[in-house]
This record gives sequence, structure tokens and C-alpha cells, in this order.
Amino acid sequence: MGLRVERLSSQLQNDLGRILQEYQNENIISVTSVRVAPDLSVARVYVSIYSEGGDQQQVFSYLQEHNKEIRGKLAGKIRNHVKKVPELQFFLDDSAEYVNRIENLFQKIKEDRKKSDQ
Repeated sequence: MGLRVERLSSQLQNDLGRILQEYQNENIISVTSVRVAPDLSVARVYVSIYSEGGDQQQVFSYLQEHNKEIRGKLAGKIRNHVKKVPELQFFLDDSAEYVNRIENLFQKIKEDRKKSDQ
């Protein structure tokens, strides 16, 4: 990945993080990473959503419905850095969920070993 792409990815992650704060309501939305295509036309935005009601999909759908609006707000922030604002594609980042499952498995293995040693 080129330096320009890396800088733009970082800039988009920061700016989108601030923009998405407006869409949180009673949820927590974090931009975990942004991957920009080499031609700068598409940005894959990975978000982590914590919803007290546990309905991440509903919050994620809400973000997708407001994609154009979010992109418009982003354009206002990065208009001096790029000629064309990349198309935004949102993806749910489930890495925290994955880490939690792995930690639970390790904990279970540890407990099973303690039981078998006794």
C-alpha cells in the first residue's frame, strides 16, 4: 500500500469516527479500520457496534441507509485532500467478538485441565 493510500485511510478513519458519533444514539460505533482501494475510488469501512439492545444489525442497517449523507459530510472534511470522495462500503467488524470467543475457549480448556488434574 502506498504512502498516500495509508495517509488517506488514516484520515478517513479519524473523520468517519467523528461523523459516526452523530449516528450513535444510545449505541457505541467505532471505526476499527478503513481500507482504501489503490485508485482511491472505494473505501471499505469496518465498524464495531455495541448496542445495549444487542441489535447490531439494526444499527448497521441504519448506517447503510445513511451512506450518502455520511459521504456528504465526509466530503466537507476531506475536500482539500482528494479530487473525488471515495465510495463508502460499510462492513461489520466482528474481530472483538472473535477474540472473546477464543478467550472463552481458552478459559474452558484451562478449567477442564484443572478438573482432570484433581
